Amino acid sequence: MTRPQSPIRSPARAREPVAAQGKADLNGLLAEPRRRKILDWLQEEGSARVRDLSAAFAVSEATIRQDLEKLEADGHIARQHGGAFLRTVPQQVETLSLQHMENMDKKRKIGLKAASLVLDGETIILDAGSTTTEIAHNLLGRSALTVITNALNIALLLGAAPGYAVHMPGGQFKAPTLSLSGDKAAEYFQDVYAAKLFLATAGVALDTGLTYPSFADLQLKQAMIRAASRVYLVADSTKINRSSFTRLGALDVIHSFITDDGIRAEDARAFESRGIEVIIAS
Repeated sequence: MTRPQSPIRSPARAREPVAAQGKADLNGLLAEPRRRKILDWLQEEGSARVRDLSAAFAVSEATIRQDLEKLEADGHIARQHGGAFLRTVPQQVETLSLQHMENMDKKRKIGLKAASLVLDGETIILDAGSTTTEIAHNLLGRSALTVITNALNIALLLGAAPGYAVHMPGGQFKAPTLSLSGDKAAEYFQDVYAAKLFLATAGVALDTGLTYPSFADLQLKQAMIRAASRVYLVADSTKINRSSFTRLGALDVIHSFITDDGIRAEDARAFESRGIEVIIAS
């Protein structure tokens, strides 16, 4: 039987991600959109401090406290001294469930299509997320795969598969995404080479590129991109022309975009005009 590969050490690739770790212009952001973005942040990170939210959204700490009071009254979060946390975090960790589980019919189709592109014996990177988890489910039964992932649930799923080699970086645990993040996680990928990366995103648009709810994972995702020969963005069609809080980079950091058949024809043409292969899972 073919033995699983180990992650290959390699020099940096020629195609580098754009170092664009900026946030969107949030000056004058109305209260309701700001609260939505604060909730997105908490659903990504699990918790946040008032002072950090105040600096990120360029409003006073008193305004942030009012936002958190409203989110708590609506039942989304619980406040604590100096910040707030997501109510669902303890249950999510206990049950190994993810925060973002909407549009699962679309994500299952994408997961099946993406998994069909993985060859036996390959070394791949799977980003954390509900769509990449669907890819992992569809990889079961393959031969001699080496999988590198920052997602604890994916590692547990594939780690028990015979003939698989599963590697994880170190880093800080993020409960809502069941993932490891931070500087240590990013450093792990510095000398790693993989054939393919399946990258998750919160939003993808022609003007803003790839965007995410918080700053925490940007460095890690850039490191993953540098470590892969080919980068597949996996995102359902509801994330197209949608922007979140922080920007990873322009669209030229990806080679292929795997989405569902809800993508509009004009959007597909626009991505293809940027040199991105659009793969539709139906």
